[in-house]
Amino acid sequence: MRKVIVVGAGAAGLLAAATAANGGAEVCLIERNARPARKVMITGKGRCNITNNTSVQEVIANTPTNGRFLYSALSAWTPQDTMALIEQAGVPLKTERGNRVFPVSDQAVDIVDALVGIAQSAGVRFLCGRVTALIIADGVCAGVRLEDGAELPADAVIVCTGGKSYPTTGSTGDGYALAVSAGHTVTPLRPSLVALESDDPLCAAAMGVSLKNCGLVCVDKATGKTIAKDFGEMLFTHFGVSGPMVLSASAHMTAMAKNRYELHIDLKPALTPEQVDARLQRDFKIYANSDLGNAFRHLLPQSLVRPFLRKTGVPSDTKCHTVTQEQRKRLGAALKSLPIKVVGFRPIEEAIVTSGGVDVKEINARTMASKLCEGLYFAGEVLDVDAYTGGFNLQIAFATGAAAGRAVAD
Repeated sequence: MRKVIVVGAGAAGLLAAATAANGGAEVCLIERNARPARKVMITGKGRCNITNNTSVQEVIANTPTNGRFLYSALSAWTPQDTMALIEQAGVPLKTERGNRVFPVSDQAVDIVDALVGIAQSAGVRFLCGRVTALIIADGVCAGVRLEDGAELPADAVIVCTGGKSYPTTGSTGDGYALAVSAGHTVTPLRPSLVALESDDPLCAAAMGVSLKNCGLVCVDKATGKTIAKDFGEMLFTHFGVSGPMVLSASAHMTAMAKNRYELHIDLKPALTPEQVDARLQRDFKIYANSDLGNAFRHLLPQSLVRPFLRKTGVPSDTKCHTVTQEQRKRLGAALKSLPIKVVGFRPIEEAIVTSGGVDVKEINARTMASKLCEGLYFAGEVLDVDAYTGGFNLQIAFATGAAAGRAVAD
């Protein structure tokens, strides 16, 4: 019976361990936290967007970093396989907007309990500890060394330690050091699916304002090209902007530099520019003797009105009947395309996923085996593969974990 050690009990690690054990291997799953899958617990705002109910081709299309590397793994473990596994474990699922899949209970803990139960039922042994080194001899990985000095032998080791985002969940980048010790290249790390910083005074002034139905366009000013378009929710914060649309847009910002990227917010996406202008003319007649600030409370959230008018340069105490045509056009243009310059990402520790990681050129795409060190495998976020929001990143973790688990049991 082959002895297998899996390092990290996240989504990739749990499925890798269960798959290997079901394939006949003796599996020890080592997790540094007292509880497994802590990052899974916080995904989807605590609801756990476990996968995306779509095709393999669509998952790859939504994976901008090395998506084609995943073709074999995703073909062998599809989103529908993920859904079937969880539902067979007794957790009913539902598909929401954008094909996002959640547990019917809206409780991430149900997914975590199911994954842990699947591994336990397969006979996986759980061990709490931190792996600090791989035991490598003559180009072969023969086990791991723990923080307390203990050495555990193995015929194969699967590294599923995650990235560097949310370090409080245990994702502190340990896997990158293990990879480098085995001769692997780790590509530059950067945050992805992360909030964005801006020095635009409007953001801090409108802090806490949440926009539920707005449009967002992201422009790369270096090329003049639109790199992302979306519709949905966003939030102004003391440091800049956040929210689902902003996180998704961040994944497209692959060459971050101060003021290189600019967001354009459509505050009235249901109206054309002509309809916005007609609405302004109508409102200015109705509120002719009122201040502009009062009239705009019918157009925007109250806390956004003054910051918005300040940005357009039209004083909020301007009487509506005195607004010039040029000012009205300026206000209308800002309602349809409010520009916010981006100065940078929030820290990687706040990102949902880490972009960058173990270079996939050095990994067998079918088995997740290292091409440099026999007996060593990698799965999940530790690899240089990341996708947009929508359950795609967890699906990648499951698919690569399952691929590694099958390979070590052969």
